[in-house]
Amino acid sequence: MAAAQRIVVVGGHGKVALHFARLASSRYSVESLVRSEDHFSDITSRGASPVLLSLEDASTAELTSKFQGARAVVFSAGAGGKGGAERTNAVDYLGAVKTFDAIEKVEGQKPALFLVSAIDTRDLEKPAPPHYNADDLEASKKGHQAIGAYYDAKLKADRDLVKRTAFDWTILRPGHLEDGEGTGKVQVGQTHIGGVPREDVAATLLELISLPGKGSSGLALDLIKGETSISEAVRSAVDKGVSDFFD
Repeated sequence: MAAAQRIVVVGGHGKVALHFARLASSRYSVESLVRSEDHFSDITSRGASPVLLSLEDASTAELTSKFQGARAVVFSAGAGGKGGAERTNAVDYLGAVKTFDAIEKVEGQKPALFLVSAIDTRDLEKPAPPHYNADDLEASKKGHQAIGAYYDAKLKADRDLVKRTAFDWTILRPGHLEDGEGTGKVQVGQTHIGGVPREDVAATLLELISLPGKGSSGLALDLIKGETSISEAVRSAVDKGVSDFFD
């Protein structure tokens, strides 16, 4: 398969990333970066190619070499609550910034970046999004109290990314991640706070990557479960061209 059709997944052993590898490998050549050879079989069983490279330990140059010639980079890495606030910052923020820097150093055509962030990632010192209702405000309060370090790291990464102009980027902001089977139906763009199956997050990523031209470049899009097909929901949100990142 041509190099232009290659997708590199950072954080390749995460649950969303594994769903993505399975779904995307029928269309693209998927390379999943993982930190342990113990993860290789999980990657290959989903049709992707494992690449041993720890995000925390890799240099920017090492990441750049992996991204060279790729169509897209999916950043789906996360500390997953392991290691406390320090490791969350190291992976979800510093690891993301290292990835951004590495893409900027790619020679020639730079891959588009698709960053998995989180719904309600925002500065709590500023007003809530105007479409939030009372339930959203209560859910937001509880969420930030429970995993504040996670939201802090995601916010710093998002703030860094939205200032970048050297490559195309999209931020996908899924709601609370669920392990149930995907339904193929979602809400995209200025949603309320809710949940979404990880499989549907992966399918939405694939839909975004497969859009023609600039597609969703420059947009941050909220994602929760819904009643609209993923393809229709994505295209409607992209046509509106409204970003969900309020800062």
